[in-house]
Amino acid sequence: MFAKLKLLRISPRKVRLVAQLIKGKQVNEALAQLDFVVKKATIPISKLLRSAIANAENNFNIKPEKLYIDKIIVNEGPKMKRRRPRAKGAAYQILKKTSHVAITLKEKKK
Repeated sequence: MFAKLKLLRISPRKVRLVAQLIKGKQVNEALAQLDFVVKKATIPISKLLRSAIANAENNFNIKPEKLYIDKIIVNEGPKMKRRRPRAKGAAYQILKKTSHVAITLKEKKK
């Protein structure tokens, strides 16, 4: 039960704030919490979590009630480099950061 999201156009530092909120929680509880967090990263992480749940249901026939978030990893992706004109013909560099997010779900043991 695994899902990946690559090249998310939000800085990894901002995505990690949301990822830490749901790490180790039951899947239903994590989705409910993501609905009430006011951060830009909640929408793509919520979609990714729903994708991982669908993977578990379709590929392994596991009910969503038995799943919890084992790992959620946020890594830095490539940076888009842009230039900003400055005085006297100079240019400053702007780095637009991207993120790679991976979610691993596991089945709860009794």
